[in-house]
Amino acid sequence: MTDLVKTEVVGRVMVITINRPEARNAINFETAHEMAKAFDALDADDNVVIGILTGAGGTFSSGMDLKAFAKTGQRPLVPGRGLGGLCEKSPKKPLIAAVEGYALAGGCELALACDMIVAANNVNFGLPETKRGLVPSSGGMLRLPKRIPYHIAMEYILTGEMLPAERAYHFGMVNRLVEPGKAVEGAMELAAIVGDNGPLAVQMAKRIVLESQDWQQSHMFDLQRPRVQPIFDSADAKEGATAFAEKRKPVWQGK
Repeated sequence: MTDLVKTEVVGRVMVITINRPEARNAINFETAHEMAKAFDALDADDNVVIGILTGAGGTFSSGMDLKAFAKTGQRPLVPGRGLGGLCEKSPKKPLIAAVEGYALAGGCELALACDMIVAANNVNFGLPETKRGLVPSSGGMLRLPKRIPYHIAMEYILTGEMLPAERAYHFGMVNRLVEPGKAVEGAMELAAIVGDNGPLAVQMAKRIVLESQDWQQSHMFDLQRPRVQPIFDSADAKEGATAFAEKRKPVWQGK
């Protein structure tokens, strides 16, 4: 990893930090590819159950680096994975966005691409692309109407105005609100709870939630069954049940 993206493992949690505070953590081509490497490292580390994505210097991300795009013509897209190596392909492991300051345009889309969001109560989210004659094409138009009510999503997509964290929380887009400067701390508290759970179960639960959005109701249990059976057959499942009976904390093997 270069200094554009920093990673730190704390217990069973990997914190991934976009490190371009001088550019409000705008994503250029190089940063996008370093982010993709960090997400690969998250999935590859058997000791890590969950990740946190955040930004350095009090801002989550202002989205695509327009100055870099104007200069080089390169968009910060990773083939098959989209903006920041995340928006079109999620890591196998859960990812929490820890948001401070602003999450605008592609930055908002990065947060929406995460599985949970912890935000400071003074944060502003926003998809201002229409103000520039553009559209939020890295998931904003696809995900926001699934996170908040349709008419509210349309308001923010079409006006390009800021969505305050308090209102995002009210509509269920944000999981937890914290005091300014405490987003990573709040995300770590949430991640620690997930990190105590069975790693195979956590990954499969995320996978099924994502994949089942396209399943027909008449087939959904038939599609779920072969995915969950290996979990019930796993050593971790036996360990979880045994630990419950013995009133102790499980010792997970990830198999």
